[in-house]
Amino acid sequence: MTMPVLPWTRPRGQIVQYCGLGLTALAAAAASIAAAPGVPGIFGACLGTLMLAIAVADARHFIIPNSLNAASFAFGLLAAATRSGWDGALDSMLRSAALALTFLLIRTVYQRLRRRQGIGLGDVKLAGVAGAWLDWTMMPIAVEIAALAALAIYILHWLRGGKALQRTSRVPFGLFLAPAIWLCWILGTGFAARLLTSAS
Repeated sequence: MTMPVLPWTRPRGQIVQYCGLGLTALAAAAASIAAAPGVPGIFGACLGTLMLAIAVADARHFIIPNSLNAASFAFGLLAAATRSGWDGALDSMLRSAALALTFLLIRTVYQRLRRRQGIGLGDVKLAGVAGAWLDWTMMPIAVEIAALAALAIYILHWLRGGKALQRTSRVPFGLFLAPAIWLCWILGTGFAARLLTSAS
């Protein structure tokens, strides 16, 4: 029988890593509440925490758990309903379906052309989460931020002597899309504009 590994018996590196993730989650929650005080900020804090969990899971295992995507989507619908009633929830579902279907179409076309998967179903579902939270203007911005961030990271890795990105290389796109969703939600609250106004 194998004894469970207790938190205080784990290697120091893992403990430091968990502490760092905890502080990042707290910082995301605090930034969300500052950006949108009240109930919207609480929903935003949930989004930030869930996006962090998705990014970590995809980076470690190349898998986005369905439970995290489902919870993120549900909170998105609740946030929209709280803000704009049933019309807001319906619009949120429409945006979610539109972006998820776009990703699914790209996945299908790529698979037929290349004979292998290019986008995981977890990324398709995460795109649906993005649609649930972001308006029509912010959705493409989040995808572009994620794509550029992924490209920049892999170019930097190659310049530092790592292996060059191959056509068959696996890229955990959720690692980049999840934070981009939260960041674009923050921008959508007008928080950045208020900061610039107060600074001037």
